[in-house]
Amino acid sequence: MGSPSNKHRTFTSHTHHSLCTRTHQIAALAIIIVTFFLTRLLDRSFSPCASQTPASQLPSSRTALRVNGGGFLSWPERGYGSQLALKIYVYEEDEIDGLKSLLYGRDGSIPAEACVAGQWGTQVKIHRLLLKSRFRTRRKDEADLFFVPAYVKCVRMKGGLNDKEIDQMYVKVLSQMPYFRLSGGRNHIFVFPSGAGPHLFKSWATYLNRSIVLTPEGDRTDKKNISAFNTWKDIIIPGNVADEMTGNGATLVQPLPLSKRKFLANFLGRAQRKVGRLQLVELAKQFPDKLESPELQLSGPDKLGRIEYFNHLRNARFCLAPRGESSWTLRFYESFFVECVPVILSDQVELPFQNVIDYTQVSIKWPSTRIGPQLLEYLESIPDKAIEEMISRGREMRCWWVYASESEPCSAMRGIMWELQRKVRAFHQSTETFWLHNGSIINRNLEQFSNWKPPMPLP
Repeated sequence: MGSPSNKHRTFTSHTHHSLCTRTHQIAALAIIIVTFFLTRLLDRSFSPCASQTPASQLPSSRTALRVNGGGFLSWPERGYGSQLALKIYVYEEDEIDGLKSLLYGRDGSIPAEACVAGQWGTQVKIHRLLLKSRFRTRRKDEADLFFVPAYVKCVRMKGGLNDKEIDQMYVKVLSQMPYFRLSGGRNHIFVFPSGAGPHLFKSWATYLNRSIVLTPEGDRTDKKNISAFNTWKDIIIPGNVADEMTGNGATLVQPLPLSKRKFLANFLGRAQRKVGRLQLVELAKQFPDKLESPELQLSGPDKLGRIEYFNHLRNARFCLAPRGESSWTLRFYESFFVECVPVILSDQVELPFQNVIDYTQVSIKWPSTRIGPQLLEYLESIPDKAIEEMISRGREMRCWWVYASESEPCSAMRGIMWELQRKVRAFHQSTETFWLHNGSIINRNLEQFSNWKPPMPLP
């Protein structure tokens, strides 16, 4: 009997040990899981961002920004931070010899007011907004970024400088900027507001290949062998829509109800001997009741005035935006303010603020190789309800095309500031800068940065 009793006790003991071990394992696993989630919860609750910003404005590691109409756009925390915090130095027109020529022409005869209107006005507006910005600093030694003002597109168009003079003047100006040489231009900002982009400065590839370029143009390979836009360093900005259409209470023209619009679609632009545009002109001749496409004149009795232009633009459900001399077109941005759905017919186009704007919600992009009756059939198949929804979303989004202060919750300048913040570096260097054990910056001649004197050889 002793033997069976011993076996029983041994079995009982073994069984008890097995149950205990499994129970402890399950309990330990449960404790680990609970601890993990509690830690995550506490980290989120007591983080610096959470203590300063309501949780509703920080959805899943993104910073929410309220826009017109009560909607939200959110800038990713990664690469941006939770708030704007940067310092930009704006070069004064008198501090560098030659800068005034890039602003007002060789003899200073072109006023800024002559350059602020039209599709190239962003070069003036951005400069003026930065001069008033709360992120402007007057100390170069604390600046994150440096802004170089120039109105060269306007100055060139008005005969103030020719291409050779622009090239020479830029080189002269850059050679007087020690901080440009220090970073190789990486922390310097330039605005080129037209389809030509930085090609206005013929030597851009030599001197601005590391700099930050603000431009509406992402491609210029139709006339140049290479595009000057680099998606990793440059920033696409909105074109300059007339203030009479974008300002608060703007009343130049008002959008029409869909039911009162005469045309399915329109194209208001010059053909410019471009294939896509010529195809639209021919398509309008085939379907004059569906597509309006008058040949616009730059001068003469048939030139459309501004009000007439926008009256035509608002009279269709869809505004067609084909490629012209370059990939971008101001018509894309204008369409949002007359509330017609923009249809992009430019395959290489780059659009601003793609980190936060989903363009499939507010526009259509159609292959430029398939311009024809099929395009009109497709547009005609879209129900009015879907068109109204796209227009409504565009109405909330269009504030990002308005050049107002970055203090506005939604403006082109605010979007540009967020993009610029992603470009900020804590350290700058170039092939022509060196440093020593004590942190001092020197050049090839072992001269300390504070002793660098212009003109300096450029990187």
